[in-house]
Amino acid sequence: MERKFELSPGYRISRVINGCWQLSEGHSLRGPLDMEDVRRAFHMLVDRGFTTFDCADIYTGAEDFIGSFVEELKAGHGISPQDIQIHTKYVPDLDRLKTLRFEDTERIIDRSLMRLRRDRLDLVQYHWWDYDVPRAVEVAEHLKRLQEAGKIRHIGVTNFDTEHLKELIDAGIPVVSIQAQYSLFDRRVEKNQLPYCREQGVAMFCYGTLSGGYLSKKYLGRSDLSAETRSQVKYMQIIEDTLGLEGMQRLLMLLNDIASSHGASVSNVATAYILSQSGVAAAIVGVRNSRHVEDNVKLFDVDLTDGDMAAIKGLISEYPTLQGEPYCLERTSPRYRGIIKMKLNGE
Repeated sequence: MERKFELSPGYRISRVINGCWQLSEGHSLRGPLDMEDVRRAFHMLVDRGFTTFDCADIYTGAEDFIGSFVEELKAGHGISPQDIQIHTKYVPDLDRLKTLRFEDTERIIDRSLMRLRRDRLDLVQYHWWDYDVPRAVEVAEHLKRLQEAGKIRHIGVTNFDTEHLKELIDAGIPVVSIQAQYSLFDRRVEKNQLPYCREQGVAMFCYGTLSGGYLSKKYLGRSDLSAETRSQVKYMQIIEDTLGLEGMQRLLMLLNDIASSHGASVSNVATAYILSQSGVAAAIVGVRNSRHVEDNVKLFDVDLTDGDMAAIKGLISEYPTLQGEPYCLERTSPRYRGIIKMKLNGE
């Protein structure tokens, strides 16, 4: 499996992106992370070629942490900051959508530049909470102006449905990527979005591929799936509405059998399946500690056979897919929406 993907001429990223949502304050339900161990994990990842990091303006503390880490690399290891790709997001607060001005957008982008200690942001991924506020294209134009001013290299989106992604592209917003939830439990992107992105040449970055860690051998045979993180609260809802606990155990047993035949892990196989889908450029895998770094490295030695792929697809096809477009339930269902915080970008 290829380790790198060329997002644009001369700009190559890792196909496994180091996800930093788990570094955000309040993500863990069981106390703070060991940030020194996280820093150790970052060094190990970079040493092994995993040079792309995903964060956001609303992941409290994450941009600052990555910025200091890259400066540390530059000072102690002679690694140029340009050798590290940092993808962040622009997620304006829900209650600000109606009144956002260009100056407000620029202020948030400038803050990300300061936190990350960059002269230009490699990729800004744009999110819009409420389509009933019909300004998504207008505010995306702010990012286009900032790109033209040299503050942003690439513009992407996150959690857009296909209809509103198409509106941006038709309006001339140069969208190069979309970040969407895609896993063996959540296959909403397969309905419309992934085919559209292939047609338009928009790269898909998948998050939730390991469903907060539920797609790992740790949960094989377990009936207790109590959540340890906010991510797991969300993914447990998805599991309940798709495969259910019985189907989840069937899937884990199948993945474990396939993993054994490849000398790999359950998580490797679950990620390799998603990365094998046409149009998927990268998977975002969360970084919480240094214990799982070597497992990430093994992923690129996993070459799933046609039989492996067919067996996995056959099993998950027996179960329902979540209704609607990507992030539709998260916008409209009180059950899904209830765990999402939409006011984290306060200045």
